[in-house]
Amino acid sequence: MQIRVVSALVLAGLASALAMPIAAQGIRVPGASAPTVLRSAPSNPAPSAAVQAPDAVRTADYIVAVVNSEPITRYELDRRTERVRRQLQTSGGQVPPTDVITREVLERLIFEKVQLQLARDADIKVDDLAVTQAEDMVARENNISRDAMLRQLAQDGVNQEQFRAELRTQLLLQRLREREVSARVKVSELDIDQYLRKQEEGSSGAAAPGAEINLANILISVPENASPSQVTERQKRAFSVVEQARAAGADFAALAKEFSDAPDAAQGGEMGLRPVNRYPELFLNATAKLAVNGITDPVRSGAGFHVLKVLDKGRAGSNASSVVQSHARHILLRTGPELTEAAAAARLAEYRTRIEGGLATFESLAREHSQDGSSAQGGDLGWSSPGRYVPEFEQALDALKPGEISQPVVSRFGVHLIQLVERRKSKLDTREQREVAREALRQKKLEEAYTDWAREQRARAYVEYRDVPQALPN
Repeated sequence: MQIRVVSALVLAGLASALAMPIAAQGIRVPGASAPTVLRSAPSNPAPSAAVQAPDAVRTADYIVAVVNSEPITRYELDRRTERVRRQLQTSGGQVPPTDVITREVLERLIFEKVQLQLARDADIKVDDLAVTQAEDMVARENNISRDAMLRQLAQDGVNQEQFRAELRTQLLLQRLREREVSARVKVSELDIDQYLRKQEEGSSGAAAPGAEINLANILISVPENASPSQVTERQKRAFSVVEQARAAGADFAALAKEFSDAPDAAQGGEMGLRPVNRYPELFLNATAKLAVNGITDPVRSGAGFHVLKVLDKGRAGSNASSVVQSHARHILLRTGPELTEAAAAARLAEYRTRIEGGLATFESLAREHSQDGSSAQGGDLGWSSPGRYVPEFEQALDALKPGEISQPVVSRFGVHLIQLVERRKSKLDTREQREVAREALRQKKLEEAYTDWAREQRARAYVEYRDVPQALPN
């Protein structure tokens, strides 16, 4: 059994459900003892030596790259590479040469290091409560108890401390992206008009009205101002991925996790079943003549070379304009230096006990304590369609039955106590259709904005590659 990580740990709209073994997520796991020798090596373009297995002849640790003055060591790189290599073997797909995996893993480590530095500079933190909530969400997503999940992870060689460290890193990077990218995304009324018009017309003729498609994407990024030799090298890498993806028994998702520079790489590159007008026209044109499971040749965009696979094609149901809506209310406590997430959760848990004990009503406590605009209405958020709320909030709401109250829920806005008042199946009116369109457009623009932001941050970072010395004698 493989433990899967829930989509709520990923920036809303940038990816669909995350399906990846914890032990192969490509996230550095703190806690293991590093080799005792640390030696820097002379400057050189890039490392390419083969990776030694963990129990092979001992080699000295040394710096393989420097990212804005912070080192990445060979030990760190080898551990990550070995984990990725084992995952590719487990998936049954073709395993690339180790030096190819190593180069890709190093680039991943570099960008991860860049993001963690940005998060530290922005004083972004993740409290233990948010990590515990993420643990519980992973267990629920896998339909097992938290204890059973931890036992399974232990069998895979990941203890709870390591698992929580990986979750904390993911949450930290998610909050950074929300902070830096969300503010870039604006959806105008004209955008919505054009979106709805294309829905009626059928996405510029690329597909009939109501058509849906699910694509998986592997992005081999090309840096801004790349030299012709760099572009050629990245194109060759993309064609190599195509060759591997088309091989018998190949696992496209595993290849995406290893090679893709796109934000949905951890999800196997799957972008989700969605109306065709929520996909870039470049992708639609490239896949228009492909059947399900078809794979494109590399497709060039401003971000780099894309390898696309058609996972599913279909039409939205006749009730696409009808959705299940939720009527909810909440109490929000905003966190900061004077109120930690743990303290806010304890306060909300007390409110929950008082409400369930008949000592207070949800509405009265919301009016008195909630720190958002809904407090005047007793925390009433009105009716909402799917996709309106941030993932953590929406997942907690979806798990409730009418009348039930959630445990405290951490989101980027603070800590919430949520009550589901009622559910209904409703045909969307014009205003609601526009709101659904607004959210669809926002998610699409978030994907594009994140790709641009990631390329900018990588380009701004100072990265020095170091040579890889030979193993030192015992």
